[in-house]
Amino acid sequence: MKAKKRRGLSIKARRLIAYAVLIFMVFLCLFWFYILIINATRSHGELTRGFRPTPSTHLLQNWKNLLAGTLPIWQGMINSVIVAGCSAVLSTYFSTMTAYAIHAYTFKGKQAIFRFILMIMMVPTQVTALGFIQLVSKMKLEDSFIPLILPTIAAPVTFYYIKQYMESNLPLSLVEAARIDGSGEFHTFNHIVLPLMKPAIAVQMIFTFVTSWNNYFTPALILHDDKKKTLPILIAQLRSADFLKFDMGQVYVMIVFAILPVVVVYLLLSRQIVSGVAAGGVKG
Repeated sequence: MKAKKRRGLSIKARRLIAYAVLIFMVFLCLFWFYILIINATRSHGELTRGFRPTPSTHLLQNWKNLLAGTLPIWQGMINSVIVAGCSAVLSTYFSTMTAYAIHAYTFKGKQAIFRFILMIMMVPTQVTALGFIQLVSKMKLEDSFIPLILPTIAAPVTFYYIKQYMESNLPLSLVEAARIDGSGEFHTFNHIVLPLMKPAIAVQMIFTFVTSWNNYFTPALILHDDKKKTLPILIAQLRSADFLKFDMGQVYVMIVFAILPVVVVYLLLSRQIVSGVAAGGVKG
């Protein structure tokens, strides 16, 4: 009896510690959002005097000043949605197709192709930036969304995650049964494989969307026209304004405006994130 009581107490203590750590981590994550929102309600003069934990009354004024400026804020939002949305859809679809080919087919060089894709994961984007920009310039695709969307089709990280998920959740017997029933390969992939991959696809679409949404490096090298620029570039331009035009309140309002769609996507699809990560991390 004493041993059972001790075990019960130890389990309760572990739970309390786990909850305390989780609460602390949640506080650390949300505290910076709180600071961001509070700063967005303050004027430039108030911000220069230091931080205060209570909100001010300049949120609408900061927003009006931002819209009254020369930067195309709403057009930047539309551009970011187009680039991030198309990148997320194309990346997850073709990565799932590639993972399915590696998982369901047997052919020479299969392991070599798999290792090669994993090797590409080690190459930073900055290493290939110069050659990529030269290629874009020769193809006359500057100030175009095409160089920002099409390369996302080749996404080694997305491929690897979905490949691991398939090993746990896509039995090859199901694919063989579909083939015996006369189902074509594309029909099998689109109507049998993709529905089974929904949790993994949802997770990777979210991650790809957020990565593309926050991407500054590549768009800054390709997009030069203000009407074509995405929100991260416009935020950088707003921050780099000269001393007379610089307004920290506008910067904070624009950052809140830029992260709002990402927060909404996370809130709407949080269940898919948890279920997809949990299922993808367990091998059957």
